[in-house]
Amino acid sequence: MRPAGNWAPALSHLPDGLAASSPLTDIYDIALLDLDGVVYIGDQPVPGVPEVLSAVREIGMRLAFVTNNASRRAAEVAAVLTEMGVPAAAQDVTTSAQVAAHLLRERLAPGSAVLVVGAEALADEVRDAGLTPARSADSMPAAVVQGYGPGVSYRDLAEATVAIRGGALWMATNTDSTIPSVRGPLPGNGALVAALRVATGTRPEVVGKPHLGLHRECVERTGARRPLVVGDRLDTDIAGAVAAGADSLLVLSGLTTPEILIAAQAGQRPTYISFDVTGLLEEHPEVVSDDGQATCRGSMARWDGPDMVVSGGGVEAVEPLDVLRALCAASWAADRSPEAVRASDAAAAAALHTLELVDRQD
Repeated sequence: MRPAGNWAPALSHLPDGLAASSPLTDIYDIALLDLDGVVYIGDQPVPGVPEVLSAVREIGMRLAFVTNNASRRAAEVAAVLTEMGVPAAAQDVTTSAQVAAHLLRERLAPGSAVLVVGAEALADEVRDAGLTPARSADSMPAAVVQGYGPGVSYRDLAEATVAIRGGALWMATNTDSTIPSVRGPLPGNGALVAALRVATGTRPEVVGKPHLGLHRECVERTGARRPLVVGDRLDTDIAGAVAAGADSLLVLSGLTTPEILIAAQAGQRPTYISFDVTGLLEEHPEVVSDDGQATCRGSMARWDGPDMVVSGGGVEAVEPLDVLRALCAASWAADRSPEAVRASDAAAAAALHTLELVDRQD
């Protein structure tokens, strides 16, 4: 078992976050990119991402791809990326299925039966780890491993319930409650893990983000010295970066909306924000906080009792991300609850205004 300490080595942190006077490609040596909602949504690339990542590579920043999704093997993911115009090799991709299989190999005797709840890609990783994938509790599995798979059925959950109640180790690749799709959020592995939690009265060991194993394996594999985590989810990508002491870029191309970001709680706040991975090529303007007021260039935000006062967000000349940066800085400094942020008409209106401008850019 690897040590549980931080994986992020010797990083230079900006104390207030949200600002960088140079493009991020000049500050970090490698981007650890989430996939769903960052590089692609479903089977389509996020618009403009292949071109941006090509430019990032030309500048000299390396790319690695880190995903909680256990439904494809690394080589399959690399092939999909390459087809989308983002050239990648299997060694560039780290999946939660790989990490789960590696940990099971460390815990179990060679050849042990492992009940797989998920796609064939997860079963293949178990097999490659020297273990025996199974689909029935009758095989007396030493462990149950659960990952996202679009074909997971009631029978799979029932077999896992029997095995877990019988004493099998239970490991989940991740607990993302949803996955992004072109039709909107759909149930993720976490939704099915929740079903087994209710049925068994126990909790699994989780190996994917925000837990340290997935990013740590990627960092060890790439030899990164100044990694930057890039993701679209606060509770997995950003929380994982914060837990590891690494800097992060939150992109708005996936599941996190401006309103959710403004309400982000301690432990889930990114260092930088951007509409999409274009933020890797950009400087991030300073946000000045003074006596409860946050200012980013021409945009200002502050709390006034139960409401947030915003200026500069209603004119097209003002950069919408500057409005959002100011809103985030003011809200985070005040440490307001998500309920308080949602109740603020000004904050909600500014968030929606930002989102409308995001949509307009697509």
